[in-house]
Amino acid sequence: MSKLRLAIVGAGPAGIYAADILLKAERQFEVSIDLFEQLPAPYGLVRYGVAPDHPRIKGIVNALRDVLDAGNIRLFGNVTYGRDITLDDLKKHYNAVIFSTGAIRDAPLPIPGINLPGSHGAADFVSWYDGHPDVPREWALDSKEVAVIGNGNVALDVARMLAKHADDLLPTEIPANVYDGLTASPVTDVHVFGRRGPMQVKFTPLELREFGDLNDVDMILYEEDFDYDEASQAAVKSNKQIMVLDRIFTKWRGHDTGTASRRLHLHFYAGPVEILGTDRVEGFRYERTTPDGEGGVVGTGEFREIAVQSVYHAVGYFGSPLDGVPFDDHRGVIPNREGQVIDDNDEPVHGVYATGWIKRGPVGLIGHTKSDAMETIKNVMIDQANWWSPEQPEEQAIVDLLTDRGIDYTNLQGWQLLDAHEIALGEAQVRARIKLVDRGEMLAASQVSDGN
Repeated sequence: MSKLRLAIVGAGPAGIYAADILLKAERQFEVSIDLFEQLPAPYGLVRYGVAPDHPRIKGIVNALRDVLDAGNIRLFGNVTYGRDITLDDLKKHYNAVIFSTGAIRDAPLPIPGINLPGSHGAADFVSWYDGHPDVPREWALDSKEVAVIGNGNVALDVARMLAKHADDLLPTEIPANVYDGLTASPVTDVHVFGRRGPMQVKFTPLELREFGDLNDVDMILYEEDFDYDEASQAAVKSNKQIMVLDRIFTKWRGHDTGTASRRLHLHFYAGPVEILGTDRVEGFRYERTTPDGEGGVVGTGEFREIAVQSVYHAVGYFGSPLDGVPFDDHRGVIPNREGQVIDDNDEPVHGVYATGWIKRGPVGLIGHTKSDAMETIKNVMIDQANWWSPEQPEEQAIVDLLTDRGIDYTNLQGWQLLDAHEIALGEAQVRARIKLVDRGEMLAASQVSDGN
C-alpha cells in the first residue's frame, strides 16, 4: 500500500477540516498529515478573529479540538512558513502541500486621510482584543466619538467591543491588558456607516441581535434610512433572513433612548469619502447614497460630516503572499482552479493546493469552509500522478530538520498543555479561560524547552 505524506500550512478551520476530510475519506492508501502553524496555538481566526463574547464559537472550537485530539494529525506550532520552512523543504519531505493560511490583513480603503493617526484597520484591532501574540499590547482607546466603516460581521464586532462596558466582558476569555484598556476608554458614541441600505447589510440577524443586548448602550437609528425602495420591500417579503433583520430594526426604532451612558448609531446609505484631520483624526466625511434600482447605490451629491476622534475601517480581509507560491495581488488570494494552484499562464502547479480564505477570499461561514476543503481534497486525489517524489519522506525527517535549525516548535501535547493552563487560569477567576498573550509565555506553558 502506497503512502501520502501531506503538509498543510495553516491550522485554522480550513486546514483542520481538510485534514479531517482526507483522513475519513481516503482508503486507497495510508495517509500521514503534518499541520504547520506559525502561532503556538491552533484554530486561526476562530481563536484570533472572533470577538470573545461569541459563545457559539465554543461549538466550533470543540469540533476542531476533537479532530486534533484524535491523534491522526501531527501539529507543528510556532513554525513560520517562508522563514522556518520553505517550499523546497516541503518538496523534500512531502508528496504535496495545502496552503490554508487564511486572510488576516485589512482590505484597503483608498480614501483621503486613511493613514492619519487615529485611523485603524479593523483586523489590527481584532487581533489586539483577541490577544494575538504578534501585535502590541497597548491600544489607544482615547476617543469619545468613534466611526466604524463597514456593514459586515467584523464591523459589528468592532463596534460592539468599543461600545460594550468592559465589566460585561469579564465572563469571557478577554485578556487582562484588553480589559484594562477597555475599562479606561472614555467612549460615549460609536457610529457605524454602511454604503447601502439596512436590507442590504452583510451581517447576520444573530450578529445584529447581540447589539440589542448591550448593557447601558442605546441603539440609535435614523428614520430617513428606512424609507424602503421596491427592491428592499420585495426582499423583506421573500427572504427570511432579511425579514428577521427588518423585524429587529423595527423593534429598535420603537425603543425609547436617552438614558444610557453610551450610544451605538447605525447609519445607512453613507458612502465613505474622507477621514478629516491634520495631525490626527478629527472627523469623517461621507456622501449620502440612494438605491440604483439594480441592488447597488449611487451618490446623491449630498455630503455630510461628523466629528469623531478615531476611525476603524472594516471593509474586508485580505490574504498575504507566500514565498514561492503564485499570488493574485488584486484579490488577495492564491490563484487556483477548485483548489489546484495555477501559475501566471493558467497552468497547474502540481503538488501545491489551497483551501479556505486564501483560496476563495474572505467570504462564507464554517459550512463553506468544509465544502471548500472537500473540493480541494478531491483535486489532491485527482492529481496523484503529479505529486512530488520526496527525497526524505520519513516522518522523523521533518522533526530532525526543525530541531537542527533550532526552531522551538510546539506539538499537539504542547498545545494541550497550553489549553489546560489557560482554562485553569480562568477557573481561578470563574471565567471560561484567560488567554495567554505573550508568545514566550505560551511557549513556556507548552513546555517546548522540555523537548518535542
